[in-house]
Amino acid sequence: MRKARIGIAGAALLMLAACQNAPSDEPECDCADEVGDGAEGAPDAEPTASIFGPEAEVPEPENAPEAEPLTVTIGFPDGGAQLDADAVAALEAALKSEQVVVGGAITLRAHSDAGGTDTANMDASEERGLAVAAWLIAQGIAEERIEVIAFGEQNPAEPNALPDGMPNEVG
Repeated sequence: MRKARIGIAGAALLMLAACQNAPSDEPECDCADEVGDGAEGAPDAEPTASIFGPEAEVPEPENAPEAEPLTVTIGFPDGGAQLDADAVAALEAALKSEQVVVGGAITLRAHSDAGGTDTANMDASEERGLAVAAWLIAQGIAEERIEVIAFGEQNPAEPNALPDGMPNEVG
């Protein structure tokens, strides 16, 4: 098994080396994109960048937020997936935050309580996440920025049961 891994790694390095040394006019190699305007070896050609060198570092996006991630909790105290006045107020405040304004990704982690079946709880949490996403989209947030992750009854904000086994209303 170890020999197979070494063989695969060696083959990958050979392919990289072959690509690095291939003439830029061969269609099967994407090295031409790294060379510049001239053909490889031409006087005006720039050297190709090594994937192992410092020039291969991935630049930071220009609009990356400097602030900590924003965490906002949107409650659904009446059950269901309807946004109440408190939820809308929290979302309106979030829209004005630096994290949302700069245009980064928005991950909505949607939950439910532990009452009901696993399937019903998963569906309820997904509906809640989609309700928040729909509200954000209606306010002009691009749909591609939003990811909804439904957790159902997993990862509650508070335990669903107290240590004595009684239901925890806060959870």
